[in-house]
Amino acid sequence: MSDKLRTELVENLLAVLTTMNNKDEVYDFLLDLCTVREIAEMSQRLEVARLLADGQSYVYVQEVTGASATTISRVSKCLNYGSGGYEDALAIIAREDATVNGNEE
Repeated sequence: MSDKLRTELVENLLAVLTTMNNKDEVYDFLLDLCTVREIAEMSQRLEVARLLADGQSYVYVQEVTGASATTISRVSKCLNYGSGGYEDALAIIAREDATVNGNEE
């Protein structure tokens, strides 16, 4: 699937995202590119992934995030059988948390 999706247009998007200099640039771009709801949904999925990776139950994740059972199941499937994107994102969050909390390794 990823080979069919990874077109020149997608490559352009990836180039933009990977060369932006800071969170504010990315945020401004996302505001222009996506709807507020799309940004909120992507953020929610990332939190669902974080909670599932921490071993939380589906019920707990649904209570905390408000995500649907379908969304939680889809994120879980990606964590277990996906391309590793969530794991990479969660590693970034963990590194950032460690830096903010003064536990940088």
